[in-house]
Amino acid sequence: MKLSQKIGSITSTSRLASVFSLVLVIISALLSGCARNIEPISRTGFYFDTVIQITLYDTEDEGILDGCFALAEKYESLFSATKEGSDVWKINHGKGETVTVSEETVKLLIHAADWANTTEGAIDFTIRPVSALWNFGSEGNAQVPDESAIKEALSHVSHENIRFGTAPSDETGESVYRTVTLTDPEAAVDLGFIAKGYIADKMKEYLLSQDVESACISLGGNVLTIGEKPDGSPFRVGIQEPFAKTGKTLDTVEIMDTSVVTSGIYERCFYEDGVLYHHILNTATGYPVENELAGVTIICPSSSKADALSTACLCLGVEKGRKLLDAEKDVAYLLVTRNGTQYASENFP
Repeated sequence: MKLSQKIGSITSTSRLASVFSLVLVIISALLSGCARNIEPISRTGFYFDTVIQITLYDTEDEGILDGCFALAEKYESLFSATKEGSDVWKINHGKGETVTVSEETVKLLIHAADWANTTEGAIDFTIRPVSALWNFGSEGNAQVPDESAIKEALSHVSHENIRFGTAPSDETGESVYRTVTLTDPEAAVDLGFIAKGYIADKMKEYLLSQDVESACISLGGNVLTIGEKPDGSPFRVGIQEPFAKTGKTLDTVEIMDTSVVTSGIYERCFYEDGVLYHHILNTATGYPVENELAGVTIICPSSSKADALSTACLCLGVEKGRKLLDAEKDVAYLLVTRNGTQYASENFP
């Protein structure tokens, strides 16, 4: 063989070896990248009169958490009944005048009105004049109001006291529902029975837009998960035993890509003269609802729906509550009575 042929052969072999080595390096890098463990990132805050926590399992981008808490700030400035300057605060202090608010606020109010109609007024978002008297909240200043004050406040409770009107959208300029008028100047609204669920759904929508595929959103008693844990296992959510002093868990459910909402008469309550008073109010009497139920857990893809149904069921009681829930095909539930009896749907995990 000529020298030039030997050199060419050696050069070709060297090039092949180099290419092969480069391929090995690339494959090794890809494999090490796939195997790299991402530590979950989590953040806690206080919004909507409760502790909230967002945990992301498949990203280390703190900026995405910033986005979640920016949404918490945004929706508190829209839906809070106690934050001065919020949309709901402006409606409640409008004294019967027409108030222009955000499209989302009107959207949620219309949704709340639908639930008031569905439950024949058992839940009514215009309960605020009565609930304000009881002063349930994080301050611990709840009290039994004067009976005459409750009777007066009740005269202003009716979801038929609200009117919606159109105004130009800030984004498109098109005419959309943006105005709210309370025909009774003393009426007031409170979206507490549905707001956290709506906000959880919006946070999930945002996280999906950021390519997050594994996360847990916890807004007090509202838990909404995205996907599953990175190892393929489901999320585990504990259900509190009603009135257990140590926060004892009654049951634990395993869920993936859905919401668990628990409401109970033990969450915000106090005793006076040996009588239990809790924050779920009877829209007919102005006093806490009195039936056999102590806690309701709803599992449903929509957190806002689960939020509304849990409150509605507590107001309606076991028989009417189960009838409402059984009509919803995408809902699983667990009802717990004051004496500990449990009623679970067939699809409850």
